[in-house]
Amino acid sequence: MFDAKKVKDACVQWIRDWFEENGKGCNAVLGISGGKDSSVCAALCVEALGADRVIGVTMPNGVQPDIDDSIRLINHLGIKRYNVNVGPAFQALMAEVEAQLGREASAQTRINMAPRLRMTALYAVSQSNNGRVVNTCNLSEDWVGYSTRYGDAAGDFSPLGGLTVQEVLAIGMELDLPEDLVRKAPSDGLTGLTDEDNLGFTYAVLDRYIRTGEIDAPATKALIDRKHVTNLFKLKPIPHFEPEL
Repeated sequence: MFDAKKVKDACVQWIRDWFEENGKGCNAVLGISGGKDSSVCAALCVEALGADRVIGVTMPNGVQPDIDDSIRLINHLGIKRYNVNVGPAFQALMAEVEAQLGREASAQTRINMAPRLRMTALYAVSQSNNGRVVNTCNLSEDWVGYSTRYGDAAGDFSPLGGLTVQEVLAIGMELDLPEDLVRKAPSDGLTGLTDEDNLGFTYAVLDRYIRTGEIDAPATKALIDRKHVTNLFKLKPIPHFEPEL
């Protein structure tokens, strides 16, 4: 049985310990999407460090339809907010890339560029505010590579990296966050589809498989296994050549 309070308290202490060793007195800086992961990460950091040491950054790519959810979470926690619109940078960079390519960039290029620009914005805000950037990815997303390398998969520390989606949901309720934000259907905010639409299976199925090894549909198991193996490189340090000197 997953003990949400026990794990939440342990994670809060882990964040405190991490900052004591890696950024004593520094601020936690994270992108706020209005979904469960950023909401839970922000609330954990507030409990660990205090609201005055947590900075939320909203980063619409032009217009973000659910920006009100992000602002509501920021107001609920009482943290400082910056709004950095990455839309103009996205349009300018994409135009330059496509001009050099002599053709349209691939769909995956367009999907991944915005998260990478957002991470650039986060680090800019962080370095100007004595900050450390929060990676808000969870174990379920990391397991199947559902993140953008050097985009949302980047950061200085990862509170949710060892927790499945179902466990993050339970901790969100333990933190007394607005339930509609915690249970909001996760989406990448880029394709108009939910995460589960894009993945081809539900997080409930994935989480059960991760924690127990049990899964009912062989085809789904094969799909998850393929995604896991294919994307393992995202979780490893960059390999480097070791010369024999």
